[in-house]
Amino acid sequence: MRRAAIVAPLRTAVGTFGGALRPLRAEDLAAQVVKAVVERSAVEPDRIEDVVFAQSYANSEAPCIGRWVALHAGLPITVPGLQIDRRCGGGLQAVITAAMTVQTGAADVVLAGGVESMSNIEHYTTTARWGARAGNQTLYDRLDRGREMSQPAWRFGKISGMIETAENLAKDYGISREAADEFAVRSHRRAAAAQQAGVFADEIVPVEVPQRRGEPTVFDTDEGVRPNTDTETLSGLRTVMAGGTVTAGNSSQQNDAAAACLVVAEDRLDDLGLEPLGFFEGWAATGCEPSHMGIGPVTAAQKLLARTGFGFDDLSLIEINEAFAVQVLAVLSGWGVSLTDVDERLNVNGSGISLGHPIGATGVRILNTMLHELRRRGGGLALETMCIGGGQGIAALFRGVS
Repeated sequence: MRRAAIVAPLRTAVGTFGGALRPLRAEDLAAQVVKAVVERSAVEPDRIEDVVFAQSYANSEAPCIGRWVALHAGLPITVPGLQIDRRCGGGLQAVITAAMTVQTGAADVVLAGGVESMSNIEHYTTTARWGARAGNQTLYDRLDRGREMSQPAWRFGKISGMIETAENLAKDYGISREAADEFAVRSHRRAAAAQQAGVFADEIVPVEVPQRRGEPTVFDTDEGVRPNTDTETLSGLRTVMAGGTVTAGNSSQQNDAAAACLVVAEDRLDDLGLEPLGFFEGWAATGCEPSHMGIGPVTAAQKLLARTGFGFDDLSLIEINEAFAVQVLAVLSGWGVSLTDVDERLNVNGSGISLGHPIGATGVRILNTMLHELRRRGGGLALETMCIGGGQGIAALFRGVS
């Protein structure tokens, strides 16, 4: 099979829930980053053969987001598109799907990405179409409902949401509130240091945000990073569940962002005049108990590494999306790896707790940051993993170029 190259990975800065990016709907965010990838790569738009986009909280305002965004971004009418949802792993799955399309020869150039505007996720009802004989209509918050309904209750019982799954891991692996808070501080400090050093400059696309009055503003800085976070501050936050470990301070945020890249056949790079930032090496996905969804990366990574013959010592970088601090620590424990062992390779520029977790976009956001960091380090092999609501894990290997 042909090798699949990653070209021109770019992202928007990540906005906080109800923050600077709230005026932009998901399709508008995605279109801006798609235009930037085409412009940065200088690829002829008609050479793009498909658009694969992830979105976890889709709606009928922009159905089949891949096709919708291809049209919205001004790509030729002949460029098709599709939508992917593997929840938190959707963005990474979009890149994987594009890579498999290229590897098998079905296409030479595919645009892959992910988007989420969590600030604009709607409320809905399931009883209005045919009316109700009496009583009230119920409006569900799609954000909360999606977490509560991530598995069939008849088989697994009711799970209140993702926080419950994190608390289950904290109990199973003996992770304390203090350890969770310390990891959260680590995340913010690393993201803040990266921001201050200009580490994200090459990967972020400035986004124009319309205002009710006056000219649009330009948004180009991740909004959720808190440089002054410390354990004393975090220790004062109330746990979400009584007697638990999870707080708003040691959990991922709700966010808005988009990210994308080109996935190109290696043997077409020279013809197209494209320079890769990395290459796709392989992937694996596995299932786990929905009530312990955060542990999914353990078996996914083990399956991938066994299949490819690599080990943790071969990895220059490791990314575990920070759904919760306790989830990251549980995954390390499940791998039999200590934080000290991988401290200089793990989430070196922060992740979900500090940079945020715009669900469908996160996997591509991580890939962006990871490949740019590999280039600064002179290349190497990197592992990206995601836990997934409903009880899944996904992992992929990428090789960076210097």
